[in-house]
Amino acid sequence: MQVNDLGLGGVVEIIPKKFGDARGFFSETYQRQRFLDAGITQDWMQDNQSFSAEKGTLRGLHFQVAPVAQDKLIRVLKGAIFDVAVDIRNGSPTYGKWVSCELSAEKFNQLLIPRGFAHGFLTLVPDVEVLYKVSAPYSPECDRGVRWNDPAIGVAWPLEPGQQPVLSGKDAQAPMLADIASQITF
Repeated sequence: MQVNDLGLGGVVEIIPKKFGDARGFFSETYQRQRFLDAGITQDWMQDNQSFSAEKGTLRGLHFQVAPVAQDKLIRVLKGAIFDVAVDIRNGSPTYGKWVSCELSAEKFNQLLIPRGFAHGFLTLVPDVEVLYKVSAPYSPECDRGVRWNDPAIGVAWPLEPGQQPVLSGKDAQAPMLADIASQITF
């Protein structure tokens, strides 16, 4: 397993080993002891899977607040995404900064996003399936979001000129970072 630090508060890219032959391949995409040996100590509680039919579907930027803040381990089963983590920990030296990583079924990579970060992704091709582990269950009462195009964050989403992403109503109306500043502390 290869672990690449993306330079933003514990956000790392993980590339599991693949073993292949004429039949296909096998991989341990998560093995607790190997993760512990790499310093990744999250205790995963739930797996979630999403499907996005259209290229240009944007999901996020999502997070949960305490007492059920979530760490996430994201990987793509089919297709490719532009995956983003935004530091929303009030008082953090990297508050409001973001990092991205292209995740794809072909690259076979994963992204670890610690609690205290908002997460979102843009599909780069049609028919994308994403699987992610979370360290806490979904809680509607603690579910929050930040506007995907907040200029204070300035994510450089790889949209074609004039292209508008496919958004949920909730994501289109999410508050700006300045409006949620006190919800998570460093």
